[in-house]
Amino acid sequence: MSKEPSRLDKRLCNLEAALYSAGRPLSLEELKKVANTRSDNVIRRLIRRLVRRYEKRVGALEIIPIDGSRVALQLKSEYEEMVKQFNQKPLLTIGPLKTLSYIAFHQPVDQRKVVDTRGTHVYSQLKTMENMGLIQRERIENRSYSITTTPFFSDYFGFSHDPAYTKIQLKQIFKQLKITKLENGDLDIEELEDEELEKILTNPRNGFPEGLAQYSSTTNEGF
Repeated sequence: MSKEPSRLDKRLCNLEAALYSAGRPLSLEELKKVANTRSDNVIRRLIRRLVRRYEKRVGALEIIPIDGSRVALQLKSEYEEMVKQFNQKPLLTIGPLKTLSYIAFHQPVDQRKVVDTRGTHVYSQLKTMENMGLIQRERIENRSYSITTTPFFSDYFGFSHDPAYTKIQLKQIFKQLKITKLENGDLDIEELEDEELEKILTNPRNGFPEGLAQYSSTTNEGF
């Protein structure tokens, strides 16, 4: 007869299942609901316990606290190269990616401006991106929406959570790729002084994104 899991084991399994299913970092508030607690101290203790369990395992996954306020379940860096062959399908095709880049660069941006710039075909793209959790739309006057990107967008693509820094990161990408416009949409990219750009991007929280996001390994400080 198998042993009944303890209350602690059940809570840790629930946290693990939530992190796995989300496919993105979860906040302490989200994890407190999963663990059925209102206490910051309790959820931090549970996370520390889950981190230690993963550290003792011989496996390809790890639990990583981020900035003391979020937690991610991710692949260990040494396995990234090996699994690339199984992860070739992009999150979005080139058309929606152009629309998403336009939104990220101009946010918060009126939906009418996005449609005028990118074309009426973007309505379906916007709905898809909203369902995927990449953008959020807030109703404004004249029956339109104000569109911004979400924390999941930043986590997935490796951008800062600060829209101002995201714009700077995008400028750097466009500058390197010699892009001055996104099909049917000027980006109005002014030249940035290299010294100014370096100063901003050397901040580890605002670093230039390379490829898909891999959450930076951090200490367990705060957990």
